[in-house]
Amino acid sequence: MPRPTHTYLGFDAGRDFEREIVVKVNAPEVLRAELARPSWQGEHVALGTNTDPYQWVEGRYRLMPGIWEALRDAANPCSVLTKSPLLLRDLPLMLQIAQRASMSACLSIPTLDEKAWRATEPHTPNPRARLEAVAELNRAGIPTGVLIAPLMPGINDAPDQVEPLLEMATAAGATSIGGVALHLRGEVRQIFMDWLKTQRPDLVPRYEELYRRGAYAPQKERERLARMVRRGGPRGSFRPMSPSFRAATHSEPSRSPSRQDSLF
Repeated sequence: MPRPTHTYLGFDAGRDFEREIVVKVNAPEVLRAELARPSWQGEHVALGTNTDPYQWVEGRYRLMPGIWEALRDAANPCSVLTKSPLLLRDLPLMLQIAQRASMSACLSIPTLDEKAWRATEPHTPNPRARLEAVAELNRAGIPTGVLIAPLMPGINDAPDQVEPLLEMATAAGATSIGGVALHLRGEVRQIFMDWLKTQRPDLVPRYEELYRRGAYAPQKERERLARMVRRGGPRGSFRPMSPSFRAATHSEPSRSPSRQDSLF
């Protein structure tokens, strides 16, 4: 999750996360160098498993085209997980990769409920625009699924919230539909509980019970949420895309004042 990563980089997981985005401006060059190393075995590269590569600052820095070009030139299998339809800008490059290696995408869409969306994912693209991106990518030939995450009991897990999303994802040709229950690791736990106390105080006792033993909801609750998603989706389920690419940059990252995209 991105908030703990902010702490790892020396920022505050609360206010700093909401106002600062760290941009590794030489990421395409570092990736290209790593892919050219004799020791690299062409492992799958998963983008977006920690934080979204298509946050709004991508429109300014345009780092993703260079990243896709490096993966294309290396014919390296890859995938991307994002909340943003901005990835459609790079569809021609993704198609070029797909001609040489496996390439897939997944859009994170936790809810279509406008109230829940605006409360938990302020400043993110409209969920329906994300579904349109799923449809367009699949029509173009890029296998694209939907990840309903996080699923939050009492917030976005009601049948009348989940079922329309499942139906629309299926209609968009989603190649997989999966769900992940909310997990509260590290600093995220206190930040979420503080948010809950102000926005949904009625749910505080429920969450204190659900997460009293740690960062994850009880197995029974996770299975309930998983069954809800499986009932409505196409055959198969979303598998976390891993391993993710990790490489140290060789210059100071650029700090861009902004608003991060979501509560999580």
